[in-house]
Amino acid sequence: MKLKLPLVLLTSTLLTTFTLPVLAQNVAIVNGKPVPMSRVDALAQQLARSGRPVAPEMMGQIKEEVIARELFMQEAQRLGLDATEDFKTQMELTRQAILIRELFATFQKNNPVTDADIKGEYDKFVAENSGKEYRARHILVEKEEQAKSIIASLKKGGKFEDIAKKQSKDPGSGANGGDLDWAAASSYVKEFSEAMVKLAKGKVTETPVKSQFGWHVIRLDDVRDAQLPKLEDLKPQISQQLQQQKLLKFQEDLRAKAKIE
Repeated sequence: MKLKLPLVLLTSTLLTTFTLPVLAQNVAIVNGKPVPMSRVDALAQQLARSGRPVAPEMMGQIKEEVIARELFMQEAQRLGLDATEDFKTQMELTRQAILIRELFATFQKNNPVTDADIKGEYDKFVAENSGKEYRARHILVEKEEQAKSIIASLKKGGKFEDIAKKQSKDPGSGANGGDLDWAAASSYVKEFSEAMVKLAKGKVTETPVKSQFGWHVIRLDDVRDAQLPKLEDLKPQISQQLQQQKLLKFQEDLRAKAKIE
């Protein structure tokens, strides 16, 4: 004996069968318009690309955001805001920004910075910065007579650090007793570096040194071989710098080849 399902129950069963897969593809239906799950995935990916990790518990919030955007968009369209010239202009600018971003991303993907590139740049850095480093102190004053008086005081046993704290007009080093920390001679103005490198360790300049900043009394505390960071420490910084250089050249080449009237 065969049982016949009531027509209403049969119709309901069929509707459920065909509707469930469709609903699975949508996060919601807002005012009769399906909102696809792909929007949720796209927004989650956008957040991830911006550096915000998307935890599983955030998916509910993202879905609500997608639904809210659809609701607001429908209301804006009902008011005709998508037909204004300002909206069209903003959409075009946004389209351009996205295309340009994708262009640059594609270029960088196809023109990666290699380990050999990074090693070559590091070797140049080492060649330019190798040599000696100097640990010096100075006292900076406005007038030559002041500097001469300080040198005389030092010869009589005055303490360099104390005089620097009281009289140096260089606020950075003065507060630290004139200490300039370790640096290459090239870090200083010519007059200063030339006088400094001639000093023996622990010695003070016999005469004041004139520069664009004023008059210096210099003491050389120590000398050592340059302490340069290792390749691995600089690798991320060098890689980013080379990527920027490649991208800049790509932009310049495009403009040079373009016919702009």
